[in-house]
Amino acid sequence: MRFALHQKLVAGWLVSLFWLANASSAVAAAHTFAAREGQFLLDGRPFVLRAGEMHFQRIPRADWRNRLRMAHAMGLNAVSTYVFWNAIEPKPGAFDFSGNNDLAAFVREAQAEGLWVLLRPGPYACAEWDFGGLPAWLLKTPGVNVRSTDPRFLEPARRYLTAIGARVANLQIGHGGPILMTQVENEYGSFGKDKAYLGAIEHALRAAGFDGLLYTADGGDVPHLSDGSLPDALVAANLGENPAPALAALVQLRPQQPPLVGEYYPGWFDHWGEPHHSGAGAHTLPDIAWLLAHHASFNLYMFHGGTSFGFMNGANADDTAPYQPDTTSYDYDAPLDESGRPTAKYFALRALIAKYLPDGEKMPDVPATSAPIALPTIALRESATIWSLLRKPVESPAPLPMEALDQAYGFTLYRTRAKHAGRGTLLVDQARDYALVYANGAPLGTLDRRRGETTLQAELVPDARLDILVENMGRINYGPRLRDGRAALVGHVQFRGEELSAWQMYTLPLDDLARLTFSSAPKRGPQFFRGRFVLRDTGDTWLDLRGWNKGHAWINGHHLGRYWHIGPQQTLYVPQSWLVRGDNEVIVLDEQPGEQRSVSGLREPVFANTP
Repeated sequence: MRFALHQKLVAGWLVSLFWLANASSAVAAAHTFAAREGQFLLDGRPFVLRAGEMHFQRIPRADWRNRLRMAHAMGLNAVSTYVFWNAIEPKPGAFDFSGNNDLAAFVREAQAEGLWVLLRPGPYACAEWDFGGLPAWLLKTPGVNVRSTDPRFLEPARRYLTAIGARVANLQIGHGGPILMTQVENEYGSFGKDKAYLGAIEHALRAAGFDGLLYTADGGDVPHLSDGSLPDALVAANLGENPAPALAALVQLRPQQPPLVGEYYPGWFDHWGEPHHSGAGAHTLPDIAWLLAHHASFNLYMFHGGTSFGFMNGANADDTAPYQPDTTSYDYDAPLDESGRPTAKYFALRALIAKYLPDGEKMPDVPATSAPIALPTIALRESATIWSLLRKPVESPAPLPMEALDQAYGFTLYRTRAKHAGRGTLLVDQARDYALVYANGAPLGTLDRRRGETTLQAELVPDARLDILVENMGRINYGPRLRDGRAALVGHVQFRGEELSAWQMYTLPLDDLARLTFSSAPKRGPQFFRGRFVLRDTGDTWLDLRGWNKGHAWINGHHLGRYWHIGPQQTLYVPQSWLVRGDNEVIVLDEQPGEQRSVSGLREPVFANTP
């Protein structure tokens, strides 16, 4: 009897499985997406993409749905997102698709909110994200040539794209999902001309199951578009204003292709020590109006910037500036601000897009947002020194870069003994990116890569202990200097012209603060300060770090990111979902503590530069 019942259950299960498989095929057959004769066709009908960029890995997962609803309510019909490889594969072969890395969940949420998806898996992203999203562990291999056919790069890149395909290839439009197109690499025309490499990435995407439309995206002129393009992929132009010349260049390159703007910039990002970008973009409304009037598909970069939490911000460098680290905030002066609230730009674009909606299409109402909260002054009475986190060092005759120590982010301490005493020049060649230098525990000064600083004047006693604490402020994410991305000490150290050797190196990734022992006793050097506060109700807030010098902050174990008194960012965004009713904990690391021993929470962010 049980066996017969079991047979019936199995038979029923097989019938159900067959029905689901056929139902899935029916759904897949229900939608088609193609590019023909200068236009996109969705189910055979003309279709114009109105997309907005947001990066799911920059947004707390609890807020994904609200941000997507905001996009739909502004009149967008698609969302575009990068995938940051370094977060997905933090160690070689160890993939993490949980929590904020759950790409498939984000894509499904977009579909549930009525949005199509443009997928940008890289392997390179740019995006003002550390190393352009490439994993730091790639740099452990001496001489590795990223973004090339170097097998030491290409094989891990294929492995990564295969893992992405296993997660979301079945969510393409041809399989019943919302992914309309997938991008091949990113802005390669601004980096190189290696068509063999681009072809290898295209092949890797196809092998990973991406059988829909592919496209490339590059700066809006013929040379960049041509250098970064592939024969079998669509081409998108990226631009900041005046789209007509860029789309003319696109037509010159691909006369039969639909007009497509891969990135249109309604704002911009910030560097530490430079002015905050806000209130700009007067050209945005007329440019978007022009695109809509000409039935050109576009993607607003960014619609919602979010936050480069933790150590994830990137940096720029060019001939005029040796190093420009990006701030933690990626607000971008976007239509939706860092905390997900609609701005004046949002409502202006919503009103504009409403005039161009196809017949029968309606915008949803703008979702309500909860009010931000203020936090009263929180005293941080306990402290712990960063030196308490030191464990067994790695020893080497010469300094080794962070990656050679199997470290990706954070701080690295380099320690040695001075061979000779006296006064002279201490040369620290290529400290990346901010170094605090000590002799027998006493501070000698700092070295700032932004300013090209490499020397200090020092007077050392015999056998003085020399400590160089180096903070990785964000690897360069754009341009040819991307390949030279190794962090911490990557050169030699000399005192009075003599090379220093016999180094001990301590990794300080700051990914586990549980080992800290706090007390009220006074301490020297970089310190963690801890305080607690109680909440009846939660809400978004901005931690006010004015009065502090430079460092990092955590709320309930969540790494909020960097702060620096030079600005422009003076506050750190705290998402509501990271606070709890009842007891909460805040920890602030200050690299050069002053007298400040308290923080508070504000209802609005503060941007200001200080000397």
